[in-house]
Amino acid sequence: MPGSGAAALAWALLALPPALSLALSLSLPLPRGDRQVREKEALFNTTYTDWVDADLLNIYAFNHSVRRNRTEGVRVSVNVLSDHKDLPILFVVRQKEAVVSFQVPLILRGLYQRKYAYQEVSRTLCQPQTKAEVETQHFYVDVSTLSQNASYQLRVTRVENFVLRTDERFSFNATAAQPQYFKYEFPEGVDSVIVKVTSAMAFPCSVISIQDILCPVYDLDNNVAFIGMYQTMTKKAAITVQKKDFPSNSFYVVVVVKTEDEACGGPLPYYPLAKNASPDEPMDQHNRQKMLEVMVSPAITSDAYVSSMLFCLGIFLSFYVLTLVIACWESCRHKKRKGLLAAMDSPSLDTGHGRSIPDAFLGHSPYDSYGYGSFGNGSSSSAEGVTDSVGSADVPYGYAGERSLENVAGRPRLDSLSSIEEDDYDTLADIDYDKNVIRTKKYLCVADLARKDKRVLRKKYQIYFWNIATIAVFYALPVIQLVITYQTVVNVTGNQDICYYNFLCAHPLGNLSAFNNILSNLGYVLLGLLFLLIILQREINYNRALMRNDTHALECGIPKHFGLFYAMGTALMMEGLLSACYHVCPNYTNFQFDTSFMYMIAGLCMLKLYQKRHPDINASAYSAYACLALVIFFSVVGVVFGKGNTAFWIVFSVIHIVATLLLSTQLYYMGRWKLGSNGAPGHGEHHQLVALRSGERIQLIPLLCIISTSVVWGFALFFFFQGLSTWQKTPAESREHNRDCILLDFFDDHDIWHFLSSIAMFGSFLVLLTLDDDLDCVQRDKIYVF
Repeated sequence: MPGSGAAALAWALLALPPALSLALSLSLPLPRGDRQVREKEALFNTTYTDWVDADLLNIYAFNHSVRRNRTEGVRVSVNVLSDHKDLPILFVVRQKEAVVSFQVPLILRGLYQRKYAYQEVSRTLCQPQTKAEVETQHFYVDVSTLSQNASYQLRVTRVENFVLRTDERFSFNATAAQPQYFKYEFPEGVDSVIVKVTSAMAFPCSVISIQDILCPVYDLDNNVAFIGMYQTMTKKAAITVQKKDFPSNSFYVVVVVKTEDEACGGPLPYYPLAKNASPDEPMDQHNRQKMLEVMVSPAITSDAYVSSMLFCLGIFLSFYVLTLVIACWESCRHKKRKGLLAAMDSPSLDTGHGRSIPDAFLGHSPYDSYGYGSFGNGSSSSAEGVTDSVGSADVPYGYAGERSLENVAGRPRLDSLSSIEEDDYDTLADIDYDKNVIRTKKYLCVADLARKDKRVLRKKYQIYFWNIATIAVFYALPVIQLVITYQTVVNVTGNQDICYYNFLCAHPLGNLSAFNNILSNLGYVLLGLLFLLIILQREINYNRALMRNDTHALECGIPKHFGLFYAMGTALMMEGLLSACYHVCPNYTNFQFDTSFMYMIAGLCMLKLYQKRHPDINASAYSAYACLALVIFFSVVGVVFGKGNTAFWIVFSVIHIVATLLLSTQLYYMGRWKLGSNGAPGHGEHHQLVALRSGERIQLIPLLCIISTSVVWGFALFFFFQGLSTWQKTPAESREHNRDCILLDFFDDHDIWHFLSSIAMFGSFLVLLTLDDDLDCVQRDKIYVF
């Protein structure tokens, strides 16, 4: 057993909890050698100018009344008048349940271990809880040093407006050595609030932290990130706080000014070294302070979540209803016209000039339910409905074996009944011979480029769908896993600089920080699914027509291949899924998740547009997706190396322009192009005017789709360019672009972009789907290629 009284006291202290042991060790009169202890009763709002040396310990005793239903902040301010940086003064504040200690000059470190010294320090004391109605609490300020003689000023004050009130603004100043924090208590009936901090000045950089009501409070630049949620800030910061995360139904709002501005995108300060000075010499930052304003407002209620979700569902489900209405209208209109034609002696009316008016001009559909969004059962059509849409005298070229009405009906199907495997049928290679023959004609028609076996082509284009479905699965699974990890890191660490949200309109739900940005991507999924259903019904009707040996389906219109359409619909759905994944935690490292299937959609649309008039000579799915993979690779390279790199963008632009020209020329001239003597392509100069001269017309539904889609694209791009955040800047700078919600107090500008762009993409798909419906009654040797 210990034999001395001091040793026995030390053993007793070790048996106590650490915080209580430290408090008792500082308050008990332990042996101090020859040091003199000078204790005095001190008052609030009084400035004490005093001195201390190595042989003296000054103790200031304060007391104040604490009420259970009222919280008052207490702030200790110190200014050291002596210049002894190597021998600082130590201040220890002993409270009932906490001890706060700091030295002055206060030394804080920045990047590269830079040191910054602060002569004036102010700290707000953590407020212990009390169960009594009124309780008098004591706390002590101990002042000591190893210096021979150091003078200082000490002042203890009560903090005005320590408890923040809802929807009331409060202004204050803060420095790196004089942080501020305030308390907020949730009112009854409020489950979540948004804490907004603003400043007219971008720098100095600051940090906003939300911490539980615990002691100690971490309110210095070197420890503010230890607990709670925090953001760096220049001019704006906003943190949504939920009541369920704080058992005491209250929290601290902590504001700390950083020693350097690099974290907020500012420059590192010049670090001068005086002659013969040590590299470890701390730098005085003088008056580095920031004026800020804080306001706490209630966030949206659970009813707003429900109404916003119903609104989102209602918008996109209305497209299903509209599609069904149009389908019924088309079906009724077709039945009426079919009855009208059946009452006539012939399926066409004689004009009296030896010419006949085609059934298509009478509004007769080549085969039932082939219009946009049609869900009819289909009906029979005979070969009698096939007419020559333009007279033979109007055809500007000769075509061996030109088709007449008599031999069209009796001609066998173009489909070969032989079994042909795709591996034995290289479309691009086998077309070489046809290109040499066809190029002797003045104009090309679709029949010239639609000679291949339809089953093989159908299988070829179905590979687009199965490939993109496989890509989607292998791409989406690791993406989902990664963004879940990101969200978990944000929730566990509290570091809200990881994700670039619009924090002024970020509504959490469960573990998700910005549910509204995820919900708004629902349109891509629902409209992509609707497009797939429309394509499915079109394919069913077309296959039924083929089984009936319908001449319209066999010999007229643009050859129908649905594989690319299925791939487009799947890509639209995946764009919604991956965009939602990106918005779980949008940042620099996962931006390609949001853009990969955008490139897919653009590429598939170009392929489908080309396939419309070149059904036999489209690229294989493997080549197409390989090219798209290359495009995505360059986009990632641009993200990694393109920031502020002018040389990179010059090289990239040159490569992009040259590659686009070469690829476009190769596709347009089907691999048979050369430069003439004047430097222009030597063939196909007449094709560019054939859209104009063939007399093709746009029907009502595609015309409406074109007009409405163009308008929606215009509004969508307007909201896209609002720029509510950008990971090309620091998180603090990105928050300067944050804005409040603009729709239902739930959706922001970028959510509106999601709504409108999904509708615009769906409309663009419908344009591609229905654009050539006016040619369904026109023989393929009368449809020009361009």
